[in-house]
Amino acid sequence: MNERDELRLRHMRDAAQNALKFSQGRTEQALKDDLLFAYALAHALQIIGEAAAQITRETRGQYPQIPWDAMIGMRQWLVHGYDRIKHDLIWSTVHKDLVPLIEKLDAILPPLPPENPA
Repeated sequence: MNERDELRLRHMRDAAQNALKFSQGRTEQALKDDLLFAYALAHALQIIGEAAAQITRETRGQYPQIPWDAMIGMRQWLVHGYDRIKHDLIWSTVHKDLVPLIEKLDAILPPLPPENPA
């Protein structure tokens, strides 16, 4: 895997972790009632999909366990179908799909080198 793909995979994992943090202790109703919360989750999912779309076909082919097409499709729907956003689909994606995605990404990402304290 090249460095750019690794960076994009880390962006995907970070955005997935952020979406989970944003939704911790919140309800699906809060997603419908709180515009800022809805935008935060939608943006995190957009980042995941955009980063996935930037991964080379070679790397995508090496990791078929990652739902590339679904993530890219979600991004397309969120960006281009902004007038048809379904909060239940966003909620379901965050709460059913992101933990398994993070686990799959963690399994393929090499560990970061240790930081040198200054």
